[in-house]
Amino acid sequence: MPFTRPLTATAVAALMPTLALGQSATPGTTIELEPIVIDGTSGALATAEDRQRATPGGTDLLRGDSYRDSATVTLSDVLDGAPGVVVQDFFGGFDQPRVQIRGSGLQQNPVERGVLFLQDGLPLNQADGSYIVGLSNPRAAEFVEVYRGYTANRLGATVLGGALNFVSPTGSSAPGLSFGLTGGSFGYLEGEAIAGWQRDGYDAHLRFEALTRDGFRDENNDSERQAFNANLGIELTDQISARVFAGVTDLSFGVPGPITAAALDRDPASVHAGPVFTPGAPPSVANPGPNVPRDDPGREATQARIGARITGEFGASVADLAFGYARTEDSFRFPVSSGVRETDGDDFTFVARYAYRPDPDAALPLFEATASYITGTADRDYFLNDAGTRGARFGRNRLTADTLTVSAIANIPLSDRLVLSPGIAWSHATRDNDDRFGAATRPTLAFNPAMPDMALPPGVVPFEDTSYSRTYEGWSPSLALSYQVNDRNLVFGAISRSFEPPTHNDLLATINGTPNSSAGRPQPPNPAFPASAFATPDLEAQTATTVEIGWRGQVGAFDVDAVVYHAAIENELLSLRDITGASLGAVNAGETTHKGVELGVSAVFGDVAARLAYTYQDFRFDDDPVRGNNRLAGATPHVIDLALDWAATDRLNLGGRLYWRPVKTPVDNLNTLHADPFATLDLNMRYAVTETTTAFFEIRNATDERYAASTLIVDQARNDQAAFIPGDGRSFYIGLRSTF
Repeated sequence: MPFTRPLTATAVAALMPTLALGQSATPGTTIELEPIVIDGTSGALATAEDRQRATPGGTDLLRGDSYRDSATVTLSDVLDGAPGVVVQDFFGGFDQPRVQIRGSGLQQNPVERGVLFLQDGLPLNQADGSYIVGLSNPRAAEFVEVYRGYTANRLGATVLGGALNFVSPTGSSAPGLSFGLTGGSFGYLEGEAIAGWQRDGYDAHLRFEALTRDGFRDENNDSERQAFNANLGIELTDQISARVFAGVTDLSFGVPGPITAAALDRDPASVHAGPVFTPGAPPSVANPGPNVPRDDPGREATQARIGARITGEFGASVADLAFGYARTEDSFRFPVSSGVRETDGDDFTFVARYAYRPDPDAALPLFEATASYITGTADRDYFLNDAGTRGARFGRNRLTADTLTVSAIANIPLSDRLVLSPGIAWSHATRDNDDRFGAATRPTLAFNPAMPDMALPPGVVPFEDTSYSRTYEGWSPSLALSYQVNDRNLVFGAISRSFEPPTHNDLLATINGTPNSSAGRPQPPNPAFPASAFATPDLEAQTATTVEIGWRGQVGAFDVDAVVYHAAIENELLSLRDITGASLGAVNAGETTHKGVELGVSAVFGDVAARLAYTYQDFRFDDDPVRGNNRLAGATPHVIDLALDWAATDRLNLGGRLYWRPVKTPVDNLNTLHADPFATLDLNMRYAVTETTTAFFEIRNATDERYAASTLIVDQARNDQAAFIPGDGRSFYIGLRSTF
């Protein structure tokens, strides 16, 4: 039965527990040149798995072969299987889903901080910590490493959430040729071509993909993505290896925006046409929200990256040096209240890592240290959104940022089973803004609220200098204790401190716009009303003390990975918006508390593999003078992801996935408006046509559930406002993939 083994292996890998494993960013893990394969697992992957199993904290490893043979592979498809990682889809395709771990960066729209994204150990984030989530691509990864909380310190992340590292396949781990083609509902079409090869002393891997999608929504929901990635590994000597990485990603998508609860129930594919204005004394406004047909919001981003890693192994010592450069060009057309934001920037990265491992049988090194430095400069221009076109410039800034993080971690065996892991990290960050607008006034525009396609006379507001220079510095100590109960069970506990300085998007924000007027014009009919177009809040860095306990092991046929955590946060960074979705700028909250449970369970019963990922989140204000002890907006209390895979025959696998949010989610911090619970069901089939070709078929949202995949996050909401972002309706996909 020649097809049983690969299909069963794929099924098991697809539903393996997302165990807490080590990191390929650890020196030497991703520089493999020899094709080391263990039960279908490459040497780099096997090493990462061993290290993460021994790590005393919340970690996961998501294998690429668990999702690669799927019709569509979005970030949520991959990360929803990792407990503790919550992804809320926005508009489908590769756009800007809200990704948060332990609530870090939860309240940004779109989310742009709170998690360190890496590719092959080099940051995708810009120097100020911000990122464009759509530039990450899980389909292009051999595996994805998840580091929750302090476990990400060794990668240069000191944020509360942690880090995600997308590890590319190499010519050693994935030799040969592969081609794939997928098509389906909502105009979805994707193609990819992959090549990998190895020769004596070097290997190479190339990948190209192109994707286009019309989208579920009636308009402004199209998306496109083209990406090219390559890496070359060279064995310089018996002890020293190098790998060079290069890639270009071009991303564009429309933003169909939120709709009201009534529209979600009536027609989830619709888009919102702005508030309904009724003149009178006083006038009344219903259904506040953006005017999508007129403003035509969307985003186009291109990032080119190049980097290199050099690893030397000298007995028990391993040293790793990495260099990276990224050029990012980002044009984000917001609704009229914020305008068009264009940012072109360059970021340079240097990472040095060292590990000392005198015991070759130990999964973790006795000592490891990391130094990460990122510096970047970006030119940012703000233009008026004049009915979907770029209007007059109203802002120009030169933004610079530097972030230096140094960390050290020891893993000290106190006995054969007990390990003490003390750690310390220090971060220093600068955020500088030079306002280069150079005019005495900033222009404004507005539309008639009663006739929103009719332009009102233009206006101006006085120029206010937005320049600032901010410095942030903090220590992040940690202490963990782990006990190996037996060969299959590990228990651990840890206490840690996190440190997160604000990004430029926190420190510089457009304000005083409305759904019918630009920033600086809070009263559309009054072009002379004086108001600020920008806010530059003097923010503190967000810090937190987190206590967590966990267990990783086996009970009978079940693999279990469980972590419980409690984080006491000071100066949590909140990005506030009004009832229309217009920015109010960022603030530091007082004290807040984030606590939760991260649970992964998996098992294999004959030909059936099952996997459960459960996340519980309870994020609250602590006696806030306005918000009391309310839940923070946007935090779904319970998230359940259940997947089954059945090897029905030697060639055929059938599977299903239930994604369930069983309770309502607050839209605003005052907890006056909520998104309803929902559950979606996906069904899939994989069929091995030949030993080299696999066909697959999928039905997404098979029950055609009408639901809000995500929402705006506002401070105080109204029941009739456009705040709900619909999930896709029922869809069908079919694809074919061949490997030679």
